[in-house]
Amino acid sequence: MRYWSLLFALAALFCIGAFVYAPFNPDWWLPNSPSEPYHTISTFGREIDSLFIIILVITGITFIGTQVALVWVTFRFADQTDSEGRPVRKATYFHGSQSLEVVWTIIPAAILVFIALYQMGTWADIKFRSNAPKVQALAEVTARQFQWVMRYPGPDGRLHTPDDLHLVNDLHFVKGKTTLIHLKSSDVLHSFFLPQMRIKQDAVPGLSIPVWFDADRAGSYDLACAELCGWGHYKMRGNVTVHENQSEFDDWMKRAIDAQNVSQLAAVGGPQGEVNPR
Repeated sequence: MRYWSLLFALAALFCIGAFVYAPFNPDWWLPNSPSEPYHTISTFGREIDSLFIIILVITGITFIGTQVALVWVTFRFADQTDSEGRPVRKATYFHGSQSLEVVWTIIPAAILVFIALYQMGTWADIKFRSNAPKVQALAEVTARQFQWVMRYPGPDGRLHTPDDLHLVNDLHFVKGKTTLIHLKSSDVLHSFFLPQMRIKQDAVPGLSIPVWFDADRAGSYDLACAELCGWGHYKMRGNVTVHENQSEFDDWMKRAIDAQNVSQLAAVGGPQGEVNPR
């Protein structure tokens, strides 16, 4: 029945409309502020998004072509019968077309090779250790079931010294600066994921992995675990605060260290919080 071709055409038009509208939707494909024109707040993120857009265009063109062929075939070769109910056309069976099979094998292979080569520059920028920024590490981030433990260097500027700042699920850095962290895991595989910045890196037990990223918009964002890491995986979320400038970050750091020192004194103090000399 040729009515099926109409149904397929309507379904294809709906999908094509969604395909065309998607890049203009402020909530595509990961959450961001509707006022954000680029859908991401990171220079690395824009490179990642450009790869997704290229893949979206390629798959979109392929989808449109296959749907046009489907609608045409269902319309052109719909079953037809004469007045007595007998088929007008006799069905013909054939083994296939070797030339056609070669063509539809070569074209996808060429597309995959193009994508593989095109993404190498972006992959190198965000993953190759040789391209890691030559800056002091902001923090050591250790994933564990089911939280992110941040260890910032204290006033001496060095990690693993007595004045380090220890926080849970609270990542802070400065806008406009490439930030470097060392990522670890204390138990199982986790995945450090900054959705708005398009950064994702597995945290592997026994390894310290450098991860670098940036942001060009101050504000509050999300840190999530993108690896199923146990029963509490769903609640392994952290807060990311991007400070407007270094001075604002330094003020936050000073307040956080003061609060940590007060809590440490209270932990060794007496009933009223005073320090116990014993």
